[in-house]
Amino acid sequence: MSSAYKNRILEFKETLSEETINLKTLRELCFNGIPFEGGIRALCWKILLNYLPSDQTLWESFLKKQREVYSQFLKEMIIQPGIAKANMGLSREDVTMEDHPLNPNPDSRWNNYFKDNEILLQIDKDVRRLYPDMAFFQRPTDYPCQLILDPQNEYETLRRRVEQTTLKAQTVNRNRSGVTNVSSPGKAFNLYPSNEYEVLPNGSEAHWEVVERILFIYAKLNPGIAYVQGMNEIVGPIYYTFATDPNSQWKEHAEADTFFCFTNLMSENRDNFIKSLDDSQCGITYKMESVYSMLKDKDLELFLKLEEQNIKPQYFTFRWLTLLLSQEFLLPDVIRIWDTLFSDQDRFHFLILVCCAMLILIRDNLLAGDFTVNMRSLQDYPISIDVHTILTKAKDLRDNS
Repeated sequence: MSSAYKNRILEFKETLSEETINLKTLRELCFNGIPFEGGIRALCWKILLNYLPSDQTLWESFLKKQREVYSQFLKEMIIQPGIAKANMGLSREDVTMEDHPLNPNPDSRWNNYFKDNEILLQIDKDVRRLYPDMAFFQRPTDYPCQLILDPQNEYETLRRRVEQTTLKAQTVNRNRSGVTNVSSPGKAFNLYPSNEYEVLPNGSEAHWEVVERILFIYAKLNPGIAYVQGMNEIVGPIYYTFATDPNSQWKEHAEADTFFCFTNLMSENRDNFIKSLDDSQCGITYKMESVYSMLKDKDLELFLKLEEQNIKPQYFTFRWLTLLLSQEFLLPDVIRIWDTLFSDQDRFHFLILVCCAMLILIRDNLLAGDFTVNMRSLQDYPISIDVHTILTKAKDLRDNS
């Protein structure tokens, strides 16, 4: 560890030791990257994402309250529906129409349960393949949710709920000879390849199961948006950062803290996920066009080349912007980019600058390439471009505007 890096760590520690944290100073420090050591990054993200107040004297009572609130969400939205389902029973002969699974009333408990299952199955499919190139999300967490995995009570976990749903909803296939085959959809669509479905011992759960729970609770609390594919890519890096915190007192509560930080980030980013807002000024179409407007201002030659080839911003910037570049780089690089994004008060404007910088840094390739070559470069951005170079270029674009 270089002396310059040690000095940076000291600067962070001094700033974070103040009774009332100076947010301006902290933002300036974080903009150039946050050290992992001592849990500094995880702590800074909690402050930058407006979760922790700047007054440290409030932290203890605030965190206690927030974590109790999250426990209540788990009880109301995961444990109690599971108990209710077990009590109602699928095979009872004396079941009333009100309790019957086939009750057409849209407000019936069963109807809500089945609707939730549709969302849960989509979340489940997405979280199982979160960062497949690294083993972290398949590994067991050191802090499984004791509330749900209580050995005294056989509560239904989301994982068991998914298994039961996919087993019950069988798929019927009729081949060209008229022979009917019945198979479970999990098998039919290869939802659970063997490497994704490692059975952990009782009382354990994988990190992806924790992410699944966070997204399910978010969907239940935000029915207007519920769950949209891609949210898993936003919650993943936050949870990874909190769940690898070297400070065990923080690490133990990674799930609850991730939930609230993700919720805060989504409150700023959610318009990108709402289709009906796409063409409004707060929607994704406006932001995608902003990348090209900025490119036109900063590099007219490159802008005209992309226009000439009819390469529209929605062909590649949709994913860049909605997922905060989480799909374009390896996780350590995503986390480094997010250090800077989170530290900028106008973080989503800075994201547009970053996207513009990414284009300018591969301008020579784009100016020389044809439509097919350029589309490949833009949809699979070359990871040989260093993220520090990209962020420096984005800062230059901002400073020179």
